Amino acid sequence: MGELFTAFGSTGWVAKGVLAILGVFSVASWTLMVLKVRQLHRCRAANHRFQGEFRRASRLADVQAAAARAPEAPLAGMFRAGYLELEAQVRVLQRAGVDAGQIKSLAGIERALQRAIGVEGARLQRFLPFLATTASATPFIGLFGTVWGIMNTFSAIATTGSTSIVAVAPGIAEALVNTAAGLAAAIPAVIAYNGFLGALRNHRGAMDDFLLEFVNLTERTFT
Repeated sequence: MGELFTAFGSTGWVAKGVLAILGVFSVASWTLMVLKVRQLHRCRAANHRFQGEFRRASRLADVQAAAARAPEAPLAGMFRAGYLELEAQVRVLQRAGVDAGQIKSLAGIERALQRAIGVEGARLQRFLPFLATTASATPFIGLFGTVWGIMNTFSAIATTGSTSIVAVAPGIAEALVNTAAGLAAAIPAVIAYNGFLGALRNHRGAMDDFLLEFVNLTERTFT
């Protein structure tokens, strides 16, 4: 640890600025990773609870209370969207004096559920582009600091006319520290981003399956 502070102290103001920018990216990405892990864990647990109550219910109306108790569950959001569309179709039929035991458009309910999948997917993906930006940008920011350190090294050689370690050490230190900092910010962001994409694919699969369950139950009940 002492060597890191010594290396940081020996860098110039440009290198310190680069390190500060990389530090901001790193702290923000780690904070986002922790929050996103917690969010996905809560969503998965809420989905599991809600899906169990949905499958045990004999009527769609019985699921409304379960959806209200699971505000973080993407499946509950889908249910609310589908149920609102179902209620709207039933009201239209009632005003027209038609038997409300049959719905007007099963495709309309499916479209409502598809829209809800988009909304819930966007909520789950929120802030993930920042991780992608961190993964792609920080190596180049670190590379800028690396190039600057090498330039300082050549400048020191030209000024002193010497290639001794004393002359080149500060510039080399800048280059190495910035390279390491750029990689330290980028690598966790890459790993986390790919991991989150895999988790989101699982959530999307669960939402697609729930869409089919909801449509099948609606078809059995109202057609």
